[in-house]
Amino acid sequence: MKQVGDLAALFAHGPVAVLTGAGVSTDSGIPDYRGAGTPPRTPMSIAQFTDDPAYRRRFWAGARVGAEPLSAIEPNPGHFALAQLEAAGRVDGVITQNVDGLHRRAGSKTVVELHGSGSAIRCVECHSRWTRAEVLHWFDVGNPGYAEEHAGARINPDGDAEVGDLDGVRVPQCPVCGGMLRPDVVYFGEVVPTHVFAAAEQLVSEAGALLLAGTSLAVNTGVRLLHRAERRGIPVAVINRGPTAADSRAAVRIEGGTTETLTALARMLL
Repeated sequence: MKQVGDLAALFAHGPVAVLTGAGVSTDSGIPDYRGAGTPPRTPMSIAQFTDDPAYRRRFWAGARVGAEPLSAIEPNPGHFALAQLEAAGRVDGVITQNVDGLHRRAGSKTVVELHGSGSAIRCVECHSRWTRAEVLHWFDVGNPGYAEEHAGARINPDGDAEVGDLDGVRVPQCPVCGGMLRPDVVYFGEVVPTHVFAAAEQLVSEAGALLLAGTSLAVNTGVRLLHRAERRGIPVAVINRGPTAADSRAAVRIEGGTTETLTALARMLL
């Protein structure tokens, strides 16, 4: 509890900006890319998605088979604790590297999604937009029975399933122009949109401290926000299982899960 008390003391400087990563969602049942015991896996790059039809077939097939297990995933107490801290004025907003939408579902109001949202799909040609559910329905129309035949496949960290038998898969296309559809997320090989990063930077600029929760800071965007906090001279705190790029710079470093730590923090501050 002493470490949680040290963390709570940082809130005396004013509302805190929170940067979250995959470790916040693992207790909801979403696997982590880099956590202990996870198998090595290279996420799909934007070049693979746009240039290789086989990768697009794998993506849409995996997205459809993973849709049912993913729909059962709910925010965990750590998500709710952050929403409660924001409602009480102790957190000025959440910046997340996750695309699962769980912070908003838990009630957080100010959420900057650095890597976009997995629930939105857009056409790369005409920029029309649809929900993920709509596009997966089109997948079912083009591939009747596929989801049922592959039910129970292993779910990956980005929410898709490990599926085979891809040769006959028909990929959904834009019903407006016939163009390529893609999730409205930032793939490896892409950059965070300027206005999104500016919104994240604004939260850090107005905060009394920066809390890093469930992220190893392996992605450059998070490191840039850490540097912004350091230039301002505000304290940085870390909650994570395993090492992070901010450990040597943290005023408070808690080795552990985000759920139990954030719920204890909320009890202490509210």
